[in-house]
Amino acid sequence: MFQMDEKRTTLSFYKYHSISDSHRFRDDLYQLLSPMQVYGRIYVANEGINAQISVPTSKMGKLRIALEHYPFLKNLRFNVAIEDDGKSFYVLKIKVRDKIVADGIGEALDVSKGGKHIDASTYNDMVLKSDTIVVDMRNHYESEVGHFTDAICPDVDTFRDSLPVVEKILEKNKKKHVIMYCTGGIRCEKATAYFRNRGYDNLYQLDGGIIEYSRQVKNQKLENHFVGKNFVFDERLGERISYDVIAKCHQCGAPCDKHVNCANEACHLLFIQCQECRNTFQGCCSEKCKNFLELPAADQLIRRKTMTFNGSKFGKGRYKAHNNDDSLDLS
Repeated sequence: MFQMDEKRTTLSFYKYHSISDSHRFRDDLYQLLSPMQVYGRIYVANEGINAQISVPTSKMGKLRIALEHYPFLKNLRFNVAIEDDGKSFYVLKIKVRDKIVADGIGEALDVSKGGKHIDASTYNDMVLKSDTIVVDMRNHYESEVGHFTDAICPDVDTFRDSLPVVEKILEKNKKKHVIMYCTGGIRCEKATAYFRNRGYDNLYQLDGGIIEYSRQVKNQKLENHFVGKNFVFDERLGERISYDVIAKCHQCGAPCDKHVNCANEACHLLFIQCQECRNTFQGCCSEKCKNFLELPAADQLIRRKTMTFNGSKFGKGRYKAHNNDDSLDLS
């Protein structure tokens, strides 16, 4: 384990590229990165690589050289975290998957034929025009805490779910310019290629996603059109882009945009909880989970085999006032 006072950098990268033997590539990559104390979560598939990692800052240069051992990983853009306490990952996991982003797409796609990449300045110019719409390609729990002003945010749980929903949006806006965005760009590469393959034109993708947009806005002193936090898939669960708090605590409705997992491991629901409710419910999503945690460990082990919790049913929480779903008991 690394020393807690060691400065680390959290970053992500991806690359669509044909990998003939993904299992061997996985094993070789682990042997390459592990000695450098790289931690994180990397998905490898025949279609490419998708990585979210933490690396000792002093070894950033060494990391890039190591990755360039593979020709297709040369000149990678590292999406470096905006807010980073160095505590995003603690172990290195490299998993072989069918795809680097689960999409449910059966047809063959050439992701190089996706939407036109645009930078932050171009985005800011385009969104001022009436013939432009912006579509968030992320999930509901991501856009709930932060999104671009006036963006269409589909109420979906997964990227796979978003595709048919977004297609209905495109059908109604065939003559408009459509900008898609996500966290770092990987979902938009696939989505714009998918919709181009289905005959839709005038598609654009925000190059580097929210992370690169925020960096360009800061460095170039541009107007920031993103409000709230950018949800991230590591221990931090979010990094602040603007000071706006646009979400609500799922239990009391107070302004809050802090995601947590229910302290009851048998539930583990991802939801938004303010500090007051965290104290009241001892980090749990409901009285049911709070009471369950107060049971002796032996009783918990027996009861969890038959009990159903919020996380068993939903996985990701929603604020009830947004969808009037009383079945999601976060009281």
